[in-house]
Amino acid sequence: MISRLPLDQQLVSLRAVLSRNDVLTEVLARTAALDLPGWYLTAGCLFQTVWNVVTDRPPASGIKDYDVFYFDGSDLSWEAEDAVIKAGREAFADLPAEVEIRNEARVHLWYEDKFGAVCPPYASTEAAIDSFAATTCCLGVRLETGGRWRVYAPHGLSDVFNLVIRPNPGLAPRSVYEAKAARWQGQWPELTVLDWPTTSVTTTSSGG
Repeated sequence: MISRLPLDQQLVSLRAVLSRNDVLTEVLARTAALDLPGWYLTAGCLFQTVWNVVTDRPPASGIKDYDVFYFDGSDLSWEAEDAVIKAGREAFADLPAEVEIRNEARVHLWYEDKFGAVCPPYASTEAAIDSFAATTCCLGVRLETGGRWRVYAPHGLSDVFNLVIRPNPGLAPRSVYEAKAARWQGQWPELTVLDWPTTSVTTTSSGG
């Protein structure tokens, strides 16, 4: 089993599996060309590609969108972020998928209105990835000079390869976790979904 391999070998396996999704590799290459600060391709497109390959589905099956996070604290205006979004829309226009680009330095400005909870300002893209509702989601990949892949996986890769959804009590509320887990399990019934803890848990992370 891949999850029982040493971490360096798991990383090799992760790249091999993700590379089977042609849309994903195109998004990586085109985002690298945009030269966004601190960017990662993250969230569902990564772990869902792994789930598809592990369960013998087409690599891109059921993937709704491809999330690109970047971090630019020098300009928190909507106009600056919108300019990046528009550049991305042009770069990804011919791909058969929706690519969503967001400046994680701005999340605290709109999060409460959308989700009803206060979001402290993130210090980095990694800190934003740390806040996902499930630890399985806490995964980011970017393409660096020379074709090297940088992988951020604060909770490791075992759950991803083992099809385990584990809660990450912190910023995201229980309702978000349970709604996402139910949707994922409806599409990938092989998943094991772990229950939200019954007692309050506080998590901390350096975010990178």
